[in-house]
Amino acid sequence: MLHVRISGMSCASCAQRIEKGLKQVEGVKDARVNFATGQATIELEPGGAGLDKVIKKVRDLGYDVVLDHVELGLGGMSCASCAQRIEKKLASLPGVVRAAVNFATAKASIDYDGTSLTPQDMIRAVADLGYRAFLASDEAASDREQAEREAEIRRQKKLFIFAAVLSLPLLLYMLGELFHWMWLPEIIFNRYFQFALATPVQFVAGWQFYRDAYHTLKSGGANMSVLIALGTTAAYAYSTAVTFFGKSLGRSDVYFETGAIIIALIILGRLLEAIAKGRTSEAIKKLMGLAPKTARVIRDGREVDIPVAEVQVGDIVVVRPGEKIPVDGTIIEGASAVDESMLTGESLPVDKGVGDKVVGATLNKHGSFKFRAEKVGRDTVLAQIIRVVEEAQGSKAPIQRLADIISGYFVPAVVVIAVITFLL
Repeated sequence: MLHVRISGMSCASCAQRIEKGLKQVEGVKDARVNFATGQATIELEPGGAGLDKVIKKVRDLGYDVVLDHVELGLGGMSCASCAQRIEKKLASLPGVVRAAVNFATAKASIDYDGTSLTPQDMIRAVADLGYRAFLASDEAASDREQAEREAEIRRQKKLFIFAAVLSLPLLLYMLGELFHWMWLPEIIFNRYFQFALATPVQFVAGWQFYRDAYHTLKSGGANMSVLIALGTTAAYAYSTAVTFFGKSLGRSDVYFETGAIIIALIILGRLLEAIAKGRTSEAIKKLMGLAPKTARVIRDGREVDIPVAEVQVGDIVVVRPGEKIPVDGTIIEGASAVDESMLTGESLPVDKGVGDKVVGATLNKHGSFKFRAEKVGRDTVLAQIIRVVEEAQGSKAPIQRLADIISGYFVPAVVVIAVITFLL
């Protein structure tokens, strides 16, 4: 059963028209439209039409479906395939029209029908996949995101140092075997010593790969964590068997260093990635920090300071010398010189007078003026710049999209080849 809110209806005949149109959509079993509440209740056949077809039909009839929008902050993602899994899960939820997950900014943007779904339902769906989600609109969301990034960097740094220290003797063993370094301490060549070093690396430092692989396989996918867990476990399990049952198996070579070094290097890669993502988020945060927090507007004949988010189109905004312009608009009284270097790169102030456009987050230098707000919130130039930067970070080059497609087949193909090789 699907419930959607419809706007644009002016009478009961509008509801009847929509109801009749929805019943004609393939896959719709029944439809009822309530003019009083402005809602449509749609019964779908199994595997039939989805919300996207319903919305298209309503819009074709000249009406519109009222959608809600929410942004979620995400935690626990380790690679682009994690973002793809979350995006696929969110898009599959009943009532979701569009879901986009940006791995670089660790955020999800969702358009949905609020009568069928709530943000808490989405948060639970993400948690079921083994990740964390929270409302990005929360006041503490920005601080929480930064705290999570810093915690992830600290965690990966500790795990890398832990894995690197224990893997170093195993690396020396590998080089000693290869180049016949007989001067190395004899204990390095001892299998039990190698087993003692490799075990913590495999199951402490490498636990994150097992956890990620479990959640990925549980949801019917396969990513690089599956391959890492499988490959390093094979090397570790074989070497452990040889260490304790080598004589009966007729084997003597061990490969503890393989799994340990692979885990250490991949953790190093995750550490560098976490640092890079942190710098990316900080860059966007600095852009957001350019905008002033308050604006001085004329309300009921007097000047009052209000949060920038409360400025409405048509408000008369007062800007004094040395203040930042809060939103975009047109000057209606006064004149000044405005520093627009944050927008144009030009270091010299630009003279502004009545009828000239001013842009939010630019700096008023000398005079004072009043202007009429024309673009506020997400419509300002600065907000659009931030949005373009975020989209650019989340977008993929054609070669990257091709790589993502190939990676979807790569892991299963490697596993199949490995099984065939083992059987042969």
